[in-house]
Formats: sequence, C-alpha cells, structure tokens
Amino acid sequence: MTFRYYHPKTGENVWKSKNVDGFQVLPNNKSSCKSNSFNVNFKGQPDGSQVYDVSAKLDDQVQVIYSMTRPSQAKGWKLGQDERAGFSYFGENESVPEGYVVHRFWPFATTSGLIIINGRAIEATGQGMFVQAIQGMRPNLVASRWNFGNFQSKEMGGTSAIMMEFTTTSDYGKAGTEAGATRKPQTVTIGSIVCGGQLVAVVGATRLAVRGSEQEPSSSHTPATHIQHEACAKDELTGYSVPQKMTFVLDGPALVGVDRPSADVRVHATMDVNLGAPTAMQGLIEKVDVLAEIPFMVRKIVNYVAGTKPYIYQTLNATQLKLEIPEAVKNAIGASSTSLELQGSLFEEHTFISE
Repeated sequence: MTFRYYHPKTGENVWKSKNVDGFQVLPNNKSSCKSNSFNVNFKGQPDGSQVYDVSAKLDDQVQVIYSMTRPSQAKGWKLGQDERAGFSYFGENESVPEGYVVHRFWPFATTSGLIIINGRAIEATGQGMFVQAIQGMRPNLVASRWNFGNFQSKEMGGTSAIMMEFTTTSDYGKAGTEAGATRKPQTVTIGSIVCGGQLVAVVGATRLAVRGSEQEPSSSHTPATHIQHEACAKDELTGYSVPQKMTFVLDGPALVGVDRPSADVRVHATMDVNLGAPTAMQGLIEKVDVLAEIPFMVRKIVNYVAGTKPYIYQTLNATQLKLEIPEAVKNAIGASSTSLELQGSLFEEHTFISE
C-alpha cells in the first residue's frame, strides 16, 4: 500500500510505502478487502451511488479515515463489452494473450474524511477520481512511455477530464505488411469528460508512436484524442527528453442529451499545462526514481536484464479546461453556453521506462 500527501502551497510532501500482511478479500463482498494495516469496504446506496470507505494505518505518523462516493449521475466507465471490457491484450492471439492490462474508471467522485499526519488531522473533503488498474505482465513489456492526466474542477457543479495513455514497446507494436517489416510501437489513449456532474463523453484512440522532434502531431493522421509533449528538453538527472509543455485533447461522442452516441454529435475539450525547464519544473511534486524504491541487488538485476530506468514525473498545477459541447448536451447539463472555460487543477504524470 502506498500513500502520498502533497500540499501545493506549503510544499509539504509525505510519502509512505508499506508491505501488506494478512490480506484477504471479504467472502460476502468481493469488492471489499482487509489486511493487518487497512480495511476497504464497498457499498451501494439506494439512490444508485456507490461508496468506498477506507481506513488505514501505514505507521505511527500516517492514518487515513476516508470515503469516496461516486454520485449516480457520474457514471463509471470501461471501454469494451462483456467480460473483456477494460482490457488491453498483448500478443498475436487475443484468446490466449501473452499479457494484459486493465483500466476501469470512476471519473468523478466526492470525498470526505480525515488524513492524520503526525497527530494533525487534515480534512479531506473535496472531489477526485478512482481507477482500477491491473498490470497482468511485467511493466517494461507493457510500455516504454505512460501519460496520465486528472483534471478536477468544482465549476458547473463538478467537472473532470481524465486521460490515460501508453506507448507499447516495439515487441507489441503493429507489424508492417511489407516483407521484413519491423514492428512499430503504438500509442493508446483513453479518457472521459464529466461536466455538470454527469458523464458526457468517453474517448479513445490508437496511433503510430513517434519519438523526439516527431512527437509534435502535424498531420491529419493524428487522432483528435491525444496527449502531446511540446518543447522537449533533456533532463540531465534522468537522461530523458522531457516536455516543457503538455497539451491534452479529448474528443468523443456525446453521452447525454442524445438517444444514443453518434459520431455526428461530439464533445471536444483541450487543456494545456506549462511545465518549464527540467531543472525548474513548475508544480513538480517529485521525480520518482522507480528502481530506487526496490532493494539494490534486485535493482541491478532488473536494470541489466530489462535495460530500463523508469522515472515518473509528477506535477500539480492550476489550469483551464476549454470545453465545446453540442446544444443538446448544453441543455442536458444546464450550461449557459456551448463553449465553456472552466478553472481547476491538473495532476499529471509523464513516465519514461525505456528508450
């Protein structure tokens, strides 16, 4: 179990990681679990909302008594149908995959409770999101890059825009049709938009991955939904070329105000965040050296065998979501205009695993 508390105004940053002992899923409620350190209880409400209650003691300095509620109007989502929904499969045979990852989301939730740090109680009332993410294979085989964005705003009665993106390794890229063609990495992007407390769009796209100066989308082949790294500069600490600006673009069929989703009635959103130079990154929480979190000998073996040096850049900044919605969506969520500019906060991670 891991925990992080970060206060953007004071810079207070508390990080805890604890091995879990005595873990078990509750037999009468398989969405709930417990261990010697924590309890996670799931329950449905009569109004259609759902709640996770979490209580945990990571050590004598950090305790959590916390609830996260998904309102009934802010629907959860996963891409796909039946038992495969939310899965991304790796390998040439989908029925017998070499591996998989899973992503299922509550894109908007209200929060309440307390975080207790060194005996000081901090009220945790606000809003956020929840994702069930499972890696069914070694991380260095899943992807060479990850991007994640979580925008939350209290405007319009609750707004969020979330995006998750990964770029496959060449091993699991798309094979060309010509003789002797090598596999080319693919970038998969999914996300959603909540406005007026309602899930108004789910988005998704797959495109050919590019590197370096080619990262900047410049052709009609770039899908509307994507995350763009701009003005990349080398970070001498990590050795990676990292963005000084990021742009998030979401575009997908409307889910409210229509009888059924249609390619002709779409919701479009963009947001930008200026990060600045790698040596003075704006809103930086931490550059996480992932291998530094594991024992030295294991770290040396992993780095040698896999050739990886994973770093996670975590930032939190104020930003603006520009939202374009059809008239039908405007009426359904009670907006004053089909063009909205909403102020909020963006937590994002851009992760580099291998060259």
